[in-house]
Amino acid sequence: MSGISLVGGHVILPGQEKAEALHLHVEDGKIASVGKAAPLAEQLDASGLIIAPGIIDLGVFKTDKPAFRFGGITRAALMPDQLPVHDDPATVRYAALKGKPDFWVHPLAAATRDLAGLHMAEIALMKEAGAVGVATGRHWIADSGIMLRIMRYCAALGMPVIVHSEDAGLAGNAVATAGETATLLGLASSSPITEALAIARDLLLAEESGAHVHFRQVTTARGLDLIRGAKAKGLRVTCGITPGHLFLSDNAVSDFRTFARLSPPLRSDDDRLACVAAVADGTIDVIASGHDPRGPEDKRLPYSEAAPGMAGAETLLALTLNLVRDETISTGRLFELLATNPAKILGLKAGQISEGFEADLILIDPDAPWQVDGDRMAALAGNTPFNKLPVQGRVRQMLKGGKVLQTRRP
Repeated sequence: MSGISLVGGHVILPGQEKAEALHLHVEDGKIASVGKAAPLAEQLDASGLIIAPGIIDLGVFKTDKPAFRFGGITRAALMPDQLPVHDDPATVRYAALKGKPDFWVHPLAAATRDLAGLHMAEIALMKEAGAVGVATGRHWIADSGIMLRIMRYCAALGMPVIVHSEDAGLAGNAVATAGETATLLGLASSSPITEALAIARDLLLAEESGAHVHFRQVTTARGLDLIRGAKAKGLRVTCGITPGHLFLSDNAVSDFRTFARLSPPLRSDDDRLACVAAVADGTIDVIASGHDPRGPEDKRLPYSEAAPGMAGAETLLALTLNLVRDETISTGRLFELLATNPAKILGLKAGQISEGFEADLILIDPDAPWQVDGDRMAALAGNTPFNKLPVQGRVRQMLKGGKVLQTRRP
């Protein structure tokens, strides 16, 4: 026998809106051919399933293999916000080795030492150690001089700069977006222009430096308008969002639900709808999980004291499939957002089903019903704001580098 042939499934090909009924042959860890099965290969029956590229999750905060495998994530770009911070070659090299061979971690290097925003880290050395990009972490770098030097350096190295967009000077200690919900609950809040201000500054610096800047989460209509304008001018900018900001508004925190405390905070429903429209019109390039599992010591606290973040890896696929069912986007477009575009941003030869690409594949039953249950999650913690929500879409099988992996069953 030679390799594996996936037969009977519907394959998502680059540039196609819908999955096509095709055979797919994998050999030596790569996609060998699309459209026919090899007669001497091992046969893997994919009848009734969609064969899609494995999800590449851009910007997770934990290496959480069980959760990633459940959710169909075959690679993840790990944020530098770790203990210790990934601001030196040794920590980056160690992170890059975690999970192999059945899961690949792509570390993002800290832009500044200790992510303090004061002194640029040793970016070139971290690139040699395996970093695929540079990130500002959970915070915005207020010093424009330092940020410009980082962007110029990364432009010379050919590395994307992944930024958090929230002007800390304006946001202060806010835990919510200014509006009716924050007022009724008595929560410290800030205007959503904290995001637009941060984006506007960084777009000017991106134009000045020529760097590729990826805005990890853009969650407001004004922020998205700025991104549209920058793209129209031809700037090298991309942006992402998480399901939390696509499907929830600030109403979700009405009962002080700390699982719905995110960073940036949830926005008004008008901003949420603007985000959905930006997914549809192509302004948003990436949907990521923002996976940040937090235990009770971080979440079972008064709202203002709880840590922001959600466990999102296991729900990413099922939630975003709703965009296809609602006819907001096509199936092909969804996997551009989940896999193809993240791979392009990070410079990986993965994320699409094409000959010669890595055979990172997931076999999906798009109609399989299940219920999100934070108590039964495979993640390090079950802090999901979508707890008890009925969803559809399950990964039934996964291949990493052409090898079939076992997936968790309900």
